[in-house]
Amino acid sequence: MHYKGNIIRPPSEAESIILQVTVGCSHNKCTFCGAYKSKQFTIKEDSIIDTDISYAANHFKHTRRLFICDGDALIIPQPRLVQLLSKIKKHLPWLTRVGIYANAKSLKRKSIKDLQELKELGLGIIYMGLESGDDVTLTAVKKRSLSADMIEQGKKVKQAGIKLSVTVLLGIAGPERSSIHARETGRVLSEIDPEFTGALTLMLIPGTPLYDDYQKGSFILLEPKQMLQELRSLIEHTNLSKGLFLSNHASNFLPLKIRMPRDKQTAIRKIDQALQGNIPLKPEWMRGL
Repeated sequence: MHYKGNIIRPPSEAESIILQVTVGCSHNKCTFCGAYKSKQFTIKEDSIIDTDISYAANHFKHTRRLFICDGDALIIPQPRLVQLLSKIKKHLPWLTRVGIYANAKSLKRKSIKDLQELKELGLGIIYMGLESGDDVTLTAVKKRSLSADMIEQGKKVKQAGIKLSVTVLLGIAGPERSSIHARETGRVLSEIDPEFTGALTLMLIPGTPLYDDYQKGSFILLEPKQMLQELRSLIEHTNLSKGLFLSNHASNFLPLKIRMPRDKQTAIRKIDQALQGNIPLKPEWMRGL
């Protein structure tokens, strides 16, 4: 398989075939993200992609899922994406699901009919980074889209019948807007109502603008208990019809797996116990991205 640079994939795709079709991220301006800073966004040549699909077909006959990366690979024009998924379906017919990263920008370029066409070709899940439902915070960290766009595009994915996984970021608003960030993020999640929500905890990465702000003292990183209080408020304001809410990423201080809405109050009680010191938090040396 041909990989260029570090490859980022969702935790749930750990056992999947990783097919790199794009290099980097078409936006690549978020102040907290260092994943693609060294990469110029490009779509790989068909000959390289075809070679990797053939390799996967010969060597991963027992792997049931495939993930298309880098960044927002859904930005690929529809005809080429249809061609790509058709090839995957033809050469790896045993796959049960194909996943892909997307953002509001790339989703805007796809109609519901386009997404349904991709679903028929095997696209089963889209991962979208919301980060925050607070427009002030989204603007500050230079996300391209605001909450209304996120809601509209997230709903479109669900209307097309594709599962949606939304990522949010604890601590991204700093202490001053922490409560607003938690409340507004809960509001946006509730309106989108995704099948999966992943709450990660902000870890500052050297070389990113947000890390530089932290070094200068213009951004303050929340303490572990403040992160937990923010998580508690986020969960409290998130009302999903069903689905899985996860905060079990390696970056999180308190791993939680919440089946919504059934486990919501149990999770809040567990956070309260942790805040009271009755449940230990993950030590710093065990945390990572």
